[in-house]
Amino acid sequence: MQHHNNKIDAALLGKIVLARFLELPLRAFDRLVTQTEFSTGFTAMRPWVTVSQLEGAQVAHDAADTHQTGTPQTQASPILGEIHETSQGLMFLYHRDSYAREYRFDEEGVNHLMSRPDFPVERAGVLRRLRLINTRNRLTHALMQAVLASQAAYLRSGQALALLPLTQAEISARLRTESNLSVVADPGRISRLVRVLSIALPNGKAVPLGGLFPKPRQVHCHFVDHVIKREKTWMLEGVLREPLTDEAIAAILEREYGIRLLRRTVANIRHDLAIPDCRSRSQRMNYLAATEGFSALVPLTPQALRTAIPAQPGVYEIRAALGLPMGEAKAGWLEKSAPPGPHSIVYIGSSGDLRKRLGDHLRGNSDNVLLHNHLADGAARVRFRLVSEGWRRAERDLYRVFCETFGTPPLCNRMSP
Repeated sequence: MQHHNNKIDAALLGKIVLARFLELPLRAFDRLVTQTEFSTGFTAMRPWVTVSQLEGAQVAHDAADTHQTGTPQTQASPILGEIHETSQGLMFLYHRDSYAREYRFDEEGVNHLMSRPDFPVERAGVLRRLRLINTRNRLTHALMQAVLASQAAYLRSGQALALLPLTQAEISARLRTESNLSVVADPGRISRLVRVLSIALPNGKAVPLGGLFPKPRQVHCHFVDHVIKREKTWMLEGVLREPLTDEAIAAILEREYGIRLLRRTVANIRHDLAIPDCRSRSQRMNYLAATEGFSALVPLTPQALRTAIPAQPGVYEIRAALGLPMGEAKAGWLEKSAPPGPHSIVYIGSSGDLRKRLGDHLRGNSDNVLLHNHLADGAARVRFRLVSEGWRRAERDLYRVFCETFGTPPLCNRMSP
């Protein structure tokens, strides 16, 4: 009878153990560090082990007491740390001491201890865990420094359009050539690590670390989605008469962002994003349809109130010029195909007397300070539709359609009507 040798090679077993250790969630990792440092085996090894912090790593000032104080920290945050902007550039602050922990060994003394036949198994296990913690933290720190350098624009702004294509294979190659890591930073290890880590941007938004390694296709998705979302605003402002075709989207991407995509690539991305084609989108321009029959835009000024706004019931829409005048914005867009300067719908309302209500807004007597601030520069414009009966219902319907079309209420509408 043949007996098969089922023993796993020690080197292979070590790789498997490390791979699983890299996949530990942050809270489980922090708990393991705490338990290890409070174990009797660790206490016995202290003469040969120095507890320190990774070189160049910083921990947030509001972190709980360190493990070295003898008191366990409070429950670990699921966020690795936060990015801060300093005069020297971007800086990463770890949320826990355990995430920046590093152990330094008296290797000669440790080797002598381990060579003794009576060396306790428990202490050998502690040493293995300490080396695993070192490996994970060193790889994490090197990875964060590479991300800070590679995705600085996105980390500062939080805008998806600022993300650069960056694969884990590229980061792996960079870490192998540019860092002094004692562990091999292969793509598989990086993949296991980033899938369990999240960080906080300067604006407080938490993002998964894996999201900072987008493939080119993912970056292109952000840009196509951005252009199609802007399409609604351009149509509302009269810059476009109908939704953009895939060819037009590809042309804007190349002209404005230097991204060259085929028409069919845009179509495939649009399909992946569950965005209908231009014909279907044309049928979905709900707000444009809902404002059919509105008057032309008129300046929201005392003179226009007297001459152009009737003292009758109706529903109205106020636009505040937040950038260039509309004419200049449209002219600039026609020249460069860039989005026009923001000229936004900031308020939707209704009244039994349009002239009186709009006059109250203009004078600041409508108890809406935010709206009055937007009207103060005299550049606001208004359009309206007379509604003899049910003007409040008409306002509610228009407000609802606006929210459905643009995904958010007008800036100065403090509550739904």
